Amino acid sequence: MTNTTGGAAARDDVRRLIELGIAMSAERNHNKLMEMILLAAKDITRADGGTLYLADDKTGSLAFAIMRNDSLAIALGGTTGQAIPFPPVPLFAADGSPNHKNVSAYAANTASTINIADAYDAVNFDFSGTKAFDAKTGYRSQSFLTVPLINHAGDVVGVLQLINARDAEGRVIPFSDAVTPLIEAMSGQAAVALDNALLLEAQKNLFTALIGVIGGAIDAKSPYTGGHCRRVPVLTTLLAQAAVAATDGPFADFHLSDDEWYELEVAGGLHDCGKVTTPEYVVDKATKLETIHNRIHEIRTRFEVVKRDAEIAYLEARLAGGDEATLRAERDARLAQLDADFAFVADCNVGGEFMSPDKMERLKAIGATRWRRTLDDRLGLSWEEAQRKPAEAAPLPAEERLLDDKPEHLVPHDKPVLQADNPWGFTVRPPEWKFNLGEIYNLSVGRGTLTAEDRYHISDHIMQTIIMLEALPFPKTLRRVPEWAGGHHEKMDGTGYPKSLRGEAMSLPARIMAIADIFEALTARDRPYKAPKTLSESIRIMSFMAKDQHIDAALFKLFLSSGVYRTYAERYLLPEQIDAVDIAPYLAC
Repeated sequence: MTNTTGGAAARDDVRRLIELGIAMSAERNHNKLMEMILLAAKDITRADGGTLYLADDKTGSLAFAIMRNDSLAIALGGTTGQAIPFPPVPLFAADGSPNHKNVSAYAANTASTINIADAYDAVNFDFSGTKAFDAKTGYRSQSFLTVPLINHAGDVVGVLQLINARDAEGRVIPFSDAVTPLIEAMSGQAAVALDNALLLEAQKNLFTALIGVIGGAIDAKSPYTGGHCRRVPVLTTLLAQAAVAATDGPFADFHLSDDEWYELEVAGGLHDCGKVTTPEYVVDKATKLETIHNRIHEIRTRFEVVKRDAEIAYLEARLAGGDEATLRAERDARLAQLDADFAFVADCNVGGEFMSPDKMERLKAIGATRWRRTLDDRLGLSWEEAQRKPAEAAPLPAEERLLDDKPEHLVPHDKPVLQADNPWGFTVRPPEWKFNLGEIYNLSVGRGTLTAEDRYHISDHIMQTIIMLEALPFPKTLRRVPEWAGGHHEKMDGTGYPKSLRGEAMSLPARIMAIADIFEALTARDRPYKAPKTLSESIRIMSFMAKDQHIDAALFKLFLSSGVYRTYAERYLLPEQIDAVDIAPYLAC
């Protein structure tokens, strides 16, 4: 037991308190801090065991956080990873009155220290649980010192309970009254340090939850990109772990501190946060004519009108005395041609095959077909759409093309484009128009479904991600989040976006995230515009990207040799996607 009589001993106690206070204020991990508090108190008092409880305002209880007992070799809670199998101690009875039966609850409710020489002689507190524990283990719980942890605001944030003080010979003795003020002083320091650590942890949890909310918002707009936002961080972490574990080769010296792991977690969670600004009908554009709806239905209606006109023309010619057989044949040929033309247009809309020049010419020829509009096309428009219409309305009835690129299909930018004020160094140049909704223009897209304007909006998400993240006042430990999150569309040869960075200008975490982003996109099974690819197909495509210096070749080999690709596949891919992959040829390149 610490001897507090005498100047030298008192100075030693003060020195220990100062040193402990400095150590506690420097520790940010609340689990380590709680262990430091309990072990220091045990050491000062020569206690055989102890428990640290945390106050839980939501449940009105004291939760077991750390338990230690030297004689029984018990180490539970905290950094041990071993759960404490005891229920929380309620601070209030069923009727709402303060719980004064349990000594730890009494200390918390009254903010007072309780020193008990022998629990078996105590009459004011219920030690039946302690006695049952002793009967089961053969232990003898005797002296107790229970001290509330009170923060600077006067709130009890926890309770420190020490058991069985021992003298120099190891015999159990009561806790001396002289040591109590020292433990109370230490508990005050501990409460403030623990409160700060828990506050930091709460802020960290809040930020992590906010990242989840952003991902949920993207998910609400588009379940396809929402799944992507959840899976890329997982794959990024797997590959980063493989790089850290490497003992030779280009990644032998790569490591991440605890702060950097969290920095990578944040960057992964926010790597596509800019997608909240991207219209979902662009992100999920499954057909060429898709905006908020698939405009093929409008075109189908026009074809129906033209077919009806052909039927009416046939009937009018019959009434005028024309030859029935000839007219029928002409009508049937016309209807068959319209059916074939619409089938061709509909097939073009899907975007499954390359649009060759002859297909584009046929598309224009079909578009030249005329149909008659008898209703005013200015009625029911929004103010913005009405502004894009020509100043002079065409007289009715109006002859119009079956497929057309009209002036009102050109949607101007509603804000200055980035090149007008671009402090971020973006090299992506915006198109002339925000959107070009022209029907022939969209149907003539060579591959896939996206126009140049659509592709700009897709690439704009990463620019918006960087702008959003640069606007956040990240602390020093998270200062690289914008660079790590914003670099996953760059390429090793400098042909990526938005800054056209070359490999040497990209951090390793950004290059890791680039591989994770690509592999997830290739294997994703929830995209409306493509079927999910198998492992072998995806890895073959990525091997070409590594050869063309689009992704880091060394990281790609680590991705394969470490088995990260298969670990991820077993967790997220469909069974039919997981086929055999011979990685040897890729590793030999």
